[in-house]
Amino acid sequence: MAPTRTVFAALTGGLLLAFASTLLLVSLTAGPASASTLEQKQAAARDRIQQTSEAIESGRADLEAAQSEAADAAARESDLSGLLSNGERRSAELADQLDQAEKALARSKKRLARARRYLAQHLVAVYMNGGEPSTLDMALGAGSFDELTTGTEYLSAIEDTNERLMDRVADLRRELDGKVDGLGEAKQAIDQHNAALASARDQIASVRAEAESSAASLASANAAKAAQIDSLKGDIAGWQKRIEKQQRVSAEQAEEEVEQDLGGPYSIPTYIVMCESGGNYSAVNSSSGAGGAYQIMPSTWEAYGGKGLPQDASKAEQDRIAALIWADSGPGAWSCA
Repeated sequence: MAPTRTVFAALTGGLLLAFASTLLLVSLTAGPASASTLEQKQAAARDRIQQTSEAIESGRADLEAAQSEAADAAARESDLSGLLSNGERRSAELADQLDQAEKALARSKKRLARARRYLAQHLVAVYMNGGEPSTLDMALGAGSFDELTTGTEYLSAIEDTNERLMDRVADLRRELDGKVDGLGEAKQAIDQHNAALASARDQIASVRAEAESSAASLASANAAKAAQIDSLKGDIAGWQKRIEKQQRVSAEQAEEEVEQDLGGPYSIPTYIVMCESGGNYSAVNSSSGAGGAYQIMPSTWEAYGGKGLPQDASKAEQDRIAALIWADSGPGAWSCA
């Protein structure tokens, strides 16, 4: 029996040793594999976050371009509205002048007609009476000197009246011609202003269409940006959860590790920084002038005691001023919040 127990004991010991060796081998290979998997997942999460940050940055450029176009369109529309207002006022003035000219022309025509009728009647009367007497006729037919004087004065008065009448007719004709010319010029001016008004209206319609299109693009860009920010927040939160689970650390420790992997830690939520600059402390927005990882405006930077430009400052200084801004204004100070 002893040899049998010895063999059994040896066999049992060998199996246990083999099993222990297997467990050791598994444990040795499982650890690196888990670490490798975690590292791969972290790298994938980091890549997704960076890609989302770049997409947001590109979308921001498009958004700012749309905003600029909308502002230009609004300014142009304001200018054209002013032109239209001035044109309408000028058109009303010319219309009033045209109305006055037409009324004056009608009065001139009536005066001319009256003068012509009077002259015609006078000439007929003279003709029917054998013509106007001459000075010699008056002298030969006068019975006395007083009668001659009276007749001569009468004859002079008739001649003066005829001359004045003819002059007045000539003046009325010239006035009529002038009114007609003025009327034509006024009409031409009104036509030109009407054409300018029509053109201005067409331009305003075009500007409004462009502004509406820009507004639609702006709304679309804002919606896309909101979705990208949500995606960014989700990726960062998911990354933190995986670290908590696989490394068995607290949420705070996981958050700190994620921030470090993304260039932090930061003074404000990581997703805002990634959205604003991708974590680039030297980033500069060419449109607004905002700079640094937190995209702080130079005027705001100076107001909080910053020296120079934000993008030229150290990480510590940018973190410090961003923390002050966050304490005063919270997420409202950042468009990505």
